[in-house]
Amino acid sequence: MIDTPNRTERIQQGGYVGYVIIILGVAALLLGLVRWAVISVTSRKVAAQRKSDRANPGNPLGRVLSVFEKNREVDPETLELKLDEAVLRESSKIERFLWIVKTISVVAPLLGLLGTVTGMIQTFQAITLFGAGDPKMMAGGISEALVTTMLGLMTAIPLVLLYDTLSNSTRRIIDILDEQSAGLIAMRSEDSNV
Repeated sequence: MIDTPNRTERIQQGGYVGYVIIILGVAALLLGLVRWAVISVTSRKVAAQRKSDRANPGNPLGRVLSVFEKNREVDPETLELKLDEAVLRESSKIERFLWIVKTISVVAPLLGLLGTVTGMIQTFQAITLFGAGDPKMMAGGISEALVTTMLGLMTAIPLVLLYDTLSNSTRRIIDILDEQSAGLIAMRSEDSNV
């Protein structure tokens, strides 16, 4: 029991690959939480805008509605292009930096696998130099292999869930923008046909 490593010693057993996994995981988690807060606020603003008759440029839907207000007199095809452009502009702002969370959620287990490979290389080098008679000689490489695999999975699982949550939230906002934009175009087309 005395020889059981504590949490800090366990992390140190992961070596450089373990530290890289931890740094990337913490950075992606912080970025994801910041984006979650921004997306939550944006979602509330869009919901409030849907209930309002007046376009508020402080939210994505309000900015799309402002484009409609500025281009009321243009033909429906031009209006559709301008609204599509506005929705695309807002979509890219809403989805900003989510790719980083997704990428790190995919890279973390791969880094864990890299740590597994480097740990096993150390183990086989120890066997080559000292033989298989002393298990303590092989323990360092095996520990690195297992710890980096564990760190990679512990990083990837929450990040995948966070990315999925963020992606669904952004998709809902973008769907509202698309829906409202299509409704405005339909309304403008009906007005021009009358």
